[in-house]
Amino acid sequence: MASAAEQMAQNLSWGAFGKATELRQRILFTIGLLIVYRLGTYIPVPGIDGAELRAFMEQATSGIGGVLNMFTGGAISRMGIFALGIMPYISASIIVQLLGSMWEPLMNLKKEGEAGRKKLNQYTRYGTVALALVQSYGLAMSIESGGLAHDPGWFFRVGCMITLVGGTMFLMWLGEQITARGIGNGISLIIFVGIIAEVPAALAQFFTQGRAGVVSPGTIFLVIAMIVVTIGFVVFMERALRKVHIQYPRRQVGMKMYDGGSSHLPIKVNPAGVIPAIFASSLLLLPTTLATFSGSQTGPVMSTILAYFGPGQPLYLLFFTAMIVFFTYFYTQNVAFKTEDVADNLKNQGGFVPGIRPGKRTAEYLDYVVVRLLVLGSAYLALVCLLPEVMRSQLSIPFYFGGTSVLIVVSVTMDTIQQVQSHLLAHQYEGLIEKSQLRGKRRSKKGTRRK
Repeated sequence: MASAAEQMAQNLSWGAFGKATELRQRILFTIGLLIVYRLGTYIPVPGIDGAELRAFMEQATSGIGGVLNMFTGGAISRMGIFALGIMPYISASIIVQLLGSMWEPLMNLKKEGEAGRKKLNQYTRYGTVALALVQSYGLAMSIESGGLAHDPGWFFRVGCMITLVGGTMFLMWLGEQITARGIGNGISLIIFVGIIAEVPAALAQFFTQGRAGVVSPGTIFLVIAMIVVTIGFVVFMERALRKVHIQYPRRQVGMKMYDGGSSHLPIKVNPAGVIPAIFASSLLLLPTTLATFSGSQTGPVMSTILAYFGPGQPLYLLFFTAMIVFFTYFYTQNVAFKTEDVADNLKNQGGFVPGIRPGKRTAEYLDYVVVRLLVLGSAYLALVCLLPEVMRSQLSIPFYFGGTSVLIVVSVTMDTIQQVQSHLLAHQYEGLIEKSQLRGKRRSKKGTRRK
């Protein structure tokens, strides 16, 4: 039987959306900042030879360069000011979170509440600047070695580094503003918009090559069917839950005795969402970025790395799978679902799992449940992310099609829709409370008049 919140969510209409002025302002604010992001992808880095770049990227985007376009919204193919994308910020977040679970000073900061969280965010920003500087220098050197710069030298390198680092920091600020004042998760939405923006051009290229006979009709049908099945599978798995039964004892309030109730604690099969796939992809992007613009000037070390860790290679798939599994467990246990915090909250509310003592025993039981759930959750993420990679390498699809992109699009869409529904429900509850208060005032006025 549906809950009251689910029944109200089913009754949501455009009329209710029109009355929710705060939600409408949040959505318009989010759309405005995302438009700013898209415009920034077309502003080029100074000193780049545009004609040479276009000719080069026509070949590169069908290979490993397509991986970069997926996460930068096409900025890397145009060498825009957002060419590094948001990946340095994500990489810095990974490092800070890893250190926060192993290094004592950062572990103590995590326990300090809001003040500690602000300090960790500050360290993440410093790490973003450091990583962006390193990546921008490597990218500038790669552009020079690929013959894509008008005037190679330190003046070009410094200008390129300042532009790219500034673009990354501006993107980080945009993401934080969307999260705080808009709707949805800002960082995920930036990646989401970048992927969606490149889909029409990729599909047009795919169908054009199908007409030209480069891709067989069977391959086209197989890719479309696979996308549809993958989307349905992702939606099913993201909504899958393991419900842990929770019992509440009888309690006395004043002179009244209330019977104990029962509820359930929902645990998602994949509590980490799309974060492990984004983290794992970000770690694989740096060598791809440098190799894409190095061209034939790639050194022996980079050539060896790409030979074993290029998209579709066995070691690439193995490393990608290992990173997805690791980040699924790490992010769930340290961020998404902290079993000790959940057990403490249940204990404070008087709830308990039948047959399990509150406190430490409950945390151990929840650990037992979550660890086994994540076997299925991490396997699902790895399957969705790797199956298109394998098919792409086997079927020679001429554009980059990755399961990570499908996973990001579906997960971010579901999360954003859920947040919109939550805002609408809150608006409806506020309306009901206001109506009840008005009725109470009217009744009190009538009572005083009769007297």
